[in-house]
Amino acid sequence: MGKTYGVPRSAKGESRFLYVFTVRSLITTLIFGAVGVVLYFILSFIGLGGIGLVCVVVLAGIGFAVGTLTIPDSPIVGNLRKAGGEKVSEILIRTATFSKRKKIYIYREGYRK
Repeated sequence: MGKTYGVPRSAKGESRFLYVFTVRSLITTLIFGAVGVVLYFILSFIGLGGIGLVCVVVLAGIGFAVGTLTIPDSPIVGNLRKAGGEKVSEILIRTATFSKRKKIYIYREGYRK
């Protein structure tokens, strides 16, 4: 008989930092947090530093959610059901590139020029 070997469940090999952050979620958290820090400095110059700190935390949380969450494959999500299983960050990147180009190609069957 041959030897048996255990197969790891997570075969993707996505490394994690501090047990919570993946590379993608860490980058998006830092980017959104940097925007929050800019808002903090603007608001602290006015004298509203406490509101600025809340903005930093909220924006960093939004960045973490964008980098981590995926759209569920469920009929509850309605129009986003076709995007089930895709990461929110990939959908946002695709939306940004589409709005940048603004080209729509319509293909008709049997149509030739």
